[in-house]
Amino acid sequence: MKRTNIALLSFIVCCSVMPVLSKAQDTTKRKSIDITSTFKPVLREAAKINFNAAPPAVDTSKPRMSYSIPVQNLFFTYQPAELKPMALEMDSITAWQYSNFIKVGIGNVHQPYVKAGFSFGDFKNTFFNVFADHYTSKGSLDFQKNSMTSVGAAMTYKTNNNLEVNARLGFKSDDYYLYGYEPKTLVFDKKDLRQRFQTIEGRVDLRNIEPTEFGLNYHPNLKISSFGDNHSVKGKETNTVLNLPLEKTFGEDFAFQLGATADLTRYEREENTALSMPSLKQSNNLYMVNAALQYKSDNLFIQGGIIPSWDQKNFHMLPNIMADITTNDKQFTLQLGWLGYYEKGSYQRFASINPWLAQPDSMYNTRIEERFAGLKGSVGNHFSYSAKFSLLTLRNQPLFVNDDIDGKTFLIHYEPKFNAIRLHTEAAYNVGEQFGAKAGFTFSNYYNMKVEKKAWGMIPVELNAGLHWQAMKDLMLRTEFWLWDGARYLRGGDDYKNKAGFDLNAGAEFRITRNLNLWVQFNNILNNKYQRWNQYEVFGFNLLGGITYSFNQK
Repeated sequence: MKRTNIALLSFIVCCSVMPVLSKAQDTTKRKSIDITSTFKPVLREAAKINFNAAPPAVDTSKPRMSYSIPVQNLFFTYQPAELKPMALEMDSITAWQYSNFIKVGIGNVHQPYVKAGFSFGDFKNTFFNVFADHYTSKGSLDFQKNSMTSVGAAMTYKTNNNLEVNARLGFKSDDYYLYGYEPKTLVFDKKDLRQRFQTIEGRVDLRNIEPTEFGLNYHPNLKISSFGDNHSVKGKETNTVLNLPLEKTFGEDFAFQLGATADLTRYEREENTALSMPSLKQSNNLYMVNAALQYKSDNLFIQGGIIPSWDQKNFHMLPNIMADITTNDKQFTLQLGWLGYYEKGSYQRFASINPWLAQPDSMYNTRIEERFAGLKGSVGNHFSYSAKFSLLTLRNQPLFVNDDIDGKTFLIHYEPKFNAIRLHTEAAYNVGEQFGAKAGFTFSNYYNMKVEKKAWGMIPVELNAGLHWQAMKDLMLRTEFWLWDGARYLRGGDDYKNKAGFDLNAGAEFRITRNLNLWVQFNNILNNKYQRWNQYEVFGFNLLGGITYSFNQK
């Protein structure tokens, strides 16, 4: 029984193992997976979020835009215009600019008036200009006449080596008549009253257009002039000015300036035995060295320096200190300074101030020391202003005094030293080139005179104003107004004061064709016959008009 069970069990095991062994040995059958289920996984549908944008609230307020635009106003150092007893500046109109033109005119006082200018070159590296100017004027008084003629040429040449060369040569002849004699019953010959000044002047300078690789800027220049008169005892003068400025920059904030100036004058007057006038020869030489250190940032400019000088071999140390403190918006600047400088004493310069002077007997340079405080700034994009208060010390200032014979010539008296208080204010309003208005006021008080009683011939109060307006594309209008208090003058040892004077001018210029313009100018409209220099009454109302022809307008 046991054998039977064992045999049966063995048989069952064998039957179970055989199929497995037979399958393991079959390597040709490809493996496969049989899926017998039809189940497919499905994700549950997700709930969607609905985005419903709400409309923006209505804004009825106007947006406020803020812009930071730099002010376009330009601030120039004010130089009061030279006041002449005759209206020497014929055309005070801001005219359209031409490169080749001829301008002619005539009036009740000025007859004729001619001005011309021509330009040549490629206008990139070479520029050549030739110009000429002439007018003759005659007033209602005896011998109240004068004339001026000038011709000249100028050249500018830019090299490929960062250099620019400028040269100029000119001739000028000014004729005046000494009509201011008193009493008026005196009789003179025309040739005895004629005073003619002739000048030949040349200038050349060289400068680098961009700083060198070492941060250097240089601008040497030389000017030579020959000046003379037509007196029976002739006076003549030569002036030579050599200036050698140099500037070295250190980074963006610092700069060092070093310069040397030689201003040489040689004056000679011939001998006249008939008038017991000996010959005169005098040299008036001035040498200066300028050394200054500058610091400049967005809000601060400081300059500190000295100017050693030798005035006719006499040594003087001049200060050269300035500071500008500016706000961040560049609309307000505080200015402080202590400066020393010279005004050259020469026959040529004195004749440009007062053309009725007699031949000088001596030459001295005026040395000025100025301490000042001022401010300048702007309001908006069009209005600018400035004010300056100065304390001045003047040495060897020339004062013009009528001679004691008939008063028609002026002698030069030098005041060794005196002081002055000066206040100058200025305001301007500009809208591009279409409209501009400007006004200035200057008050000067001279005191502590050592030799002379008063500052003869120097104006104490001056007010000037003017505007130009391009009313239309082809129409330009301009007007000017001058008002000043009369200067003190000395006559026969007594102190007098001239009456106040005022002068109103107006002019217009408009185009007729592309090449032809018509212009007109009215001078001294109120017919105020004031005296800038004692005994020399100016022209009354005068009218001047004419045409300008331009050759290159298209």
